[in-house]
Amino acid sequence: MKLLAATNRYYLGLVAVLFALASGALYYGVNAALRHEVDEQLGLHKRQIAALVQAGQPLVSTPFADQFVVSARPRRLGLTDTILRDNNEHTWVPHRQLTFRLQAQGQPRWVTLRKSLVETNDLLAVVLGIMLAVLVVLMLSVLLLNRWLSVRLWRQFYHTLDALRRYDLQQHRPLALPRPRIEEFAELNLAVTHLSERLVADYENLREFTANAAHETQTPLAIMQAQLEQLLQVSALSENPTAAPLLADLYGATRRLSRLHQALGLLSKIENRQFAKAQPLDLAAVLDEKVDQLAPLLEARGLQLHRHLEQALVLAMHPGLADSLLHNLLYNAIKHNQPGGDITVRLSAEALEISNPGPAIEGDPSRFFERFRKHHAATESPGLGLSIVQQIGAYYGFAVTYCYAAAGQRHTLRVAFRPAAA
Repeated sequence: MKLLAATNRYYLGLVAVLFALASGALYYGVNAALRHEVDEQLGLHKRQIAALVQAGQPLVSTPFADQFVVSARPRRLGLTDTILRDNNEHTWVPHRQLTFRLQAQGQPRWVTLRKSLVETNDLLAVVLGIMLAVLVVLMLSVLLLNRWLSVRLWRQFYHTLDALRRYDLQQHRPLALPRPRIEEFAELNLAVTHLSERLVADYENLREFTANAAHETQTPLAIMQAQLEQLLQVSALSENPTAAPLLADLYGATRRLSRLHQALGLLSKIENRQFAKAQPLDLAAVLDEKVDQLAPLLEARGLQLHRHLEQALVLAMHPGLADSLLHNLLYNAIKHNQPGGDITVRLSAEALEISNPGPAIEGDPSRFFERFRKHHAATESPGLGLSIVQQIGAYYGFAVTYCYAAAGQRHTLRVAFRPAAA
């Protein structure tokens, strides 16, 4: 619900309640005033009749028998309400009546004066009708005024909102928002501008830190690996059988640390969206190239690769990310395969699917994409391959899913290039 719609509800609700209370107060006030006026008229007629009787004039009946009634029998004195039937209109008409006692020609008489309240009710109906009409006009005016305000006064707010939607941190510059005349919107634009300036500064610092960390740590690791390789080739190691295994373990740990460093650096660059340059790539050609690179590993493990490429698929991707995506998917299928198994690769315009046989894996499949998630704790893998795949998919809007078919005992990783609408 929009803010103006919510405020309109409160405004209209408040107006309706206040108007209902005011209408009720006006109704009862006008009704009381009119009835008081009728009572005063009946009292005036009573005094006139009493003066005539005291002057010795007889009580004379009028043509309107229902308005002036004289009775020799006692009746309830004072002002009361009654309803009489109008034979001409064939309706029941409310009346206000005043009954009092007189001595006429030495005999007690009870006189009843009546006055119709039809005019009073008609006047009240007119007043209520006018009040309801004013209420409807007022509510329509509030709605039209708020609609006008939403177009005119809130234009700067929607301009700011649109600028936020279109803002891209990859532009490396803060938002440039105008300063509107409305103070609240001006403060909002100023706060958003300062926030974007801090975001750009923090982003640039993070990029610089990532680049420096990658450079400063990769260089010592490369030197360590090179020196360990040279040390492993020294002939003196053959004379010391305990030193060679220790150096081999140290060399393996250094290589794992180097792979971990590269994987974390890649994840950091993907999350910071530092791969801005995309170019059209033939994913089938990249896939063939990657399969050729992994062919010795496939042969060493006795795995058969089956490719089903429906058509050439061109995607706009960074070459490094496309290579990393395919490498991690294929390497995952090789690493978690069974001896003498196979790998099936299906590439179509909709998705890339890579499946391999293997026993079921315990745990929640959605957690397989978490960082440092390993199926076997003793493995040398850093557990970042599927995390990288998922981050690349999120970077380009691909949907990465995993499923296991118990019937054929096959694991399948699917990268949908066109995710289904929710």
